[in-house]
Amino acid sequence: MHAAVLRSVGKLPRYEEFPEPVAVDGEAIVRVRAASLKPIDKQLASGSHYARPRELPFVCGTDGVGHLSDGQRVFFAGARAPYGAMAERTVVSRAFCFPVPDGVDDESAAALPNPGVSAWLSLAFRAKMAPGENVLVLGATGITGKLAVKIAKLLGAGRVVAAGRNQQVLGTRHQFGADATIRLDLPAQELGEAFARAAGESGFQVVIDYVWGQPTEIFLAATTRQEFAPVTSETRLVQVGESAGPTIALPAALLRSTALTILGTAGIPPRNILADALQQVMAQAAAGELRVDTERVPLADIENAWQRDQQGRRLVIIP
Repeated sequence: MHAAVLRSVGKLPRYEEFPEPVAVDGEAIVRVRAASLKPIDKQLASGSHYARPRELPFVCGTDGVGHLSDGQRVFFAGARAPYGAMAERTVVSRAFCFPVPDGVDDESAAALPNPGVSAWLSLAFRAKMAPGENVLVLGATGITGKLAVKIAKLLGAGRVVAAGRNQQVLGTRHQFGADATIRLDLPAQELGEAFARAAGESGFQVVIDYVWGQPTEIFLAATTRQEFAPVTSETRLVQVGESAGPTIALPAALLRSTALTILGTAGIPPRNILADALQQVMAQAAAGELRVDTERVPLADIENAWQRDQQGRRLVIIP
C-alpha cells in the first residue's frame, strides 16, 4: 500500500510503499477515506512534540475517517505505531473507532474532530464552563480558536471575547458568536488596558489560551488585584497552545491576590468523555453549527502539501 512515510525526524514525509498493517485482537483494519493535515502532525514529524515518533520509518497522520471491514464509516485515532492515518490502510484499536453521522461528509469528518473536540474538551471538561459564564479565547484567529468561540456560545456562555493577532480574521469572529474582540498586537500597556476593560466588574471565569507567552503575561498582570478585596469570581485558565511563546513569567503576588487556576489539557481523557465530546461535535456539524474550511489534496502530493501555508483551512489528504 501507499502512505506518507517519514524516514527521518525533521524531514518531509514521502509518498512511498509501506508494509500492509495486520490487526491483532482488539484491533481493526481501516480503509482510509480522508485524513486532515494538522499542526500536531508537523510537530510530531519535526520532533518538536513531546509524543514524537520513537520508531522509524513512521506513517504520518494522527486521525482520520475510513471504513471498517463490515462497511461501517468511522472516525479513528491512535493508529498503532508505526502506522498512521495518511495511508491507504491503517490499524487502530476498535475502542478508538467512532461512528460518523450520515450528515457529515468525509472531508469535514476528518478535519473537524481534532480542533473541535479539543475546543469542546477545553471548555466543558477541563474548564467545566457553566452557562452564563464569561469566556476569553486567547488565539481566536486560528481554526481551533474560532471553534472555541462558537462552542462557548453553544454551551451557553454569557459573554465571549475573542483575542487574536490577525486583525482581518479577528474581525470575522462576531459571525461565530464573539461579543467583543481584542487585538493581541497592541502595545503592552494598551493591551493590558483592553483586557481590563473587557473583563469589567464580572471578569472572565474561563480563559482558553492558545498563545501563552507575552500576551498571557499581560492578561494575567491586568487581572492582578492591587488591594485587599473579597473574591467574587474565580478564573480557570486552560493552557492549550504556545503560538506566542513556550514560557511565561508568573509573579507569586498574582497567585496570592487573584483566584486563578491554571490547567493543562491533560492529554487524552477517558474514552467515555472523549466519545461524548466527539458525538457532540459531530452532531453540531450535522446540524450546520460547526464547520471547518477544507481543501482536498491527493496522498501522492503529500510533500508539497506539507510545505503549504494552510491559511485558515485544513488540507485533507485523500488516499
